[in-house]
Amino acid sequence: MSIPMIVFIICGIFAVLGAIGLILAREPVHSALSLVLVMIALAVLYLLLGAAFIAAIQILVYAGAIMVLFVFVIMLLNAGVEVRTNLSRLARWVGIPLAFLFLVEMIYSLFHEYVGRAGMAAGGTFAAPVPASTEALSMKIFTEFVLPFELTSILILIAILGALVLAKKESA
Repeated sequence: MSIPMIVFIICGIFAVLGAIGLILAREPVHSALSLVLVMIALAVLYLLLGAAFIAAIQILVYAGAIMVLFVFVIMLLNAGVEVRTNLSRLARWVGIPLAFLFLVEMIYSLFHEYVGRAGMAAGGTFAAPVPASTEALSMKIFTEFVLPFELTSILILIAILGALVLAKKESA
């Protein structure tokens, strides 16, 4: 087993554990810290794929700026321990079957990919994808995907304004 494979497995385990911690944590700050763990593990996985620019952006923008924003909003709203409601109990009954369906879909797609690659190795040709350059990636983001890029920034701005409005109503 090679070193990149070991790093991949370790980062995958950290990403899954962080995602589980994100969902199961009762404190919002603990959920935010679990999300930081997931984002850092993803950044290392991007490095393994040879996408250093995306890994740096993952750390700087998501694990840095966005998580600071999340923690700021959590502190601004003075969110404490999560209170379980009937809606959260309903989410358990809806979420567990959806998680099971997602797991079945993942297993099916991985099996389908494995069988496809085995068929390619038997007699077909398989060409590895060519990694894109940073320039090509930025041209794609700011030409073809400029609308989703801008809509995401507007969505984050609306979330900040909503948090400020909620905090203002409590203090008044």
